[in-house]
Amino acid sequence: MARRLPTLVAAAAAAALLLAGCSSTAPEQAAADTASESGGDWPRTIEHAAGSTTIDEQPLRIVSVAPSVTGGLLSIEAPLVATGAAPVTPLSDENGFFTQWADVAVERGVEVAYKDLELDIDAVDQFEPDLIIGSANGGDNALDAYEQLSEIAPTVLLDYGDATWQELTTQLAEITGLEDTATEVLADYDAWVAGEAKKLTLPPQPTTALIYMGAEGSWPFAPDSPQAMLLSSLGFDYQPPKDEFLTEGQGGRVGILTSENAPDGLADAETIMIVAMLGGDPVAEFSKDPLLANLPAITSDRVFTMGPQSFRLDYYSAKLTVELLVDTFSG
Repeated sequence: MARRLPTLVAAAAAAALLLAGCSSTAPEQAAADTASESGGDWPRTIEHAAGSTTIDEQPLRIVSVAPSVTGGLLSIEAPLVATGAAPVTPLSDENGFFTQWADVAVERGVEVAYKDLELDIDAVDQFEPDLIIGSANGGDNALDAYEQLSEIAPTVLLDYGDATWQELTTQLAEITGLEDTATEVLADYDAWVAGEAKKLTLPPQPTTALIYMGAEGSWPFAPDSPQAMLLSSLGFDYQPPKDEFLTEGQGGRVGILTSENAPDGLADAETIMIVAMLGGDPVAEFSKDPLLANLPAITSDRVFTMGPQSFRLDYYSAKLTVELLVDTFSG
């Protein structure tokens, strides 16, 4: 997303408590089953955030060293044998698997390579991967360990902070040779969302979505952010605060709206969606902020949550977010 956002993600994870039914086929067999359908040409060379990596043949044993990317791999049924785990928080299960895909990972027998985002090179090596997927940003980035990981297996590090989850899914499909699977998954998702959108009775528009940071203000999402695009796909008229109210320093797909600028910056938003990132009840905290008391969205009781899973969207968390919004606004 933005330059400061990954830093906060890492801090949240380190501080604890801050940070569809699928086949149970074994990873290696799953890859063999799909190879004839997707496979593609091998070897293939992948340009990525840490350089260029040549993968000689379609991988059968993948280790993810980026929990933020693991959901994307699971969504295309990649042969994932192990993943790094996040700290155990309300956003993860007892394994450190993010809750939106934890059940899928457990069902498929994905093992914990290491815990608490503390990259363990030796542990990764023990799984004998033929491909390692990681990130180049955020609290789970593996840039400093790229050369060591590359000695174990071909390693690709992705910049998930500057891509929608759909774009990331497409990148992962290219890396793993599962393009056909990804195309089907994304098409099915789009068709499903179109159907869910028909169930909604939308509140007054326009809508703004943001992360509430208390005394530090808010981080509103730009129109090309995954969160805003999800709302737009459901028919919401998404409008962020005008640029004149945003301060520099964030960039990307999230802006900074200071506490002082928030009353003017959010004055045109008839409905406000809160993306929960730090736990607690952000809707209540936002609504009781005395500086925001006169906002139309607050006085009309039109501040809603998008759920904690909406902070980092992948296939699974996007579906959960849509289901939450349908439950909130249907009928």
